[in-house]
Amino acid sequence: MERKATIERKTTETDVSITLNVDGKGKYSVETGVGFLNHMLELFSRHGSFDLTVNANGDTHIDAHHTAEDIGIVLGEAFVKALGDKRGIARYGFFLLPMDETLIECAVDFSGRTYLNFDAPIPAEKVGDFDTELVEEFFKAFADRAGINLHIIKRYGRNTHHIIEGIFKCVARAIKTAVKIESDQIPSTKGSLA
Repeated sequence: MERKATIERKTTETDVSITLNVDGKGKYSVETGVGFLNHMLELFSRHGSFDLTVNANGDTHIDAHHTAEDIGIVLGEAFVKALGDKRGIARYGFFLLPMDETLIECAVDFSGRTYLNFDAPIPAEKVGDFDTELVEEFFKAFADRAGINLHIIKRYGRNTHHIIEGIFKCVARAIKTAVKIESDQIPSTKGSLA
C-alpha cells in the first residue's frame, strides 16, 4: 500500500497545498514565499527520505506567522492521511543530531495523542527576515494535526541557524524511524492509534 497524501488548506490568510510520500527518496519541491522556511522543509524532506511538494501563498507582507503555522497544520494532516491506521509502524522514533557546535535531541510517538515539548531556546530573534519564534509555532501546529507526542530538546548550541537546522533534521530523522514498517500489527495493546 502506498503511503501518500495530498492535502490542501485555503483560508483568508493562506493557500497551502502539500503532497507527501512517506516512502520516498527525499525528493522535494518547496515554495513557501519564505526563503528560510523553504530551506528547512527541504532539509526535512531529504533527511526523512520523504518526497515532499509544498506550495504556499500567504500573507507574508505582514509576516511569516500564518504561512509557517498553516504549513505545519497541512503537513501534520498529510502524515495522518498517508499513515492511515498506522498498522505495522515502529510508532516511536528517537534521534540525536550534531550540527557543528549544536546538539539536538528529538523523540516522537505516533500515539494519536498530541503533545509538544519544545525545550530549545533560540538565541537570536531572526535568521534573515525569518522570526525564529515561528519554529516552535510550526512544530506545535504539526504535532497537533499529526496527533503525535513530539519532544525537541537543545542539549547545547550557540548559532541560531545551526540550532534551527539541527531541529528540522533531527525531527525528520526521528519520524523516519517511527514510520518505518516493522510488522503487520498496530503497535498498541488497545488495537488502535487514534
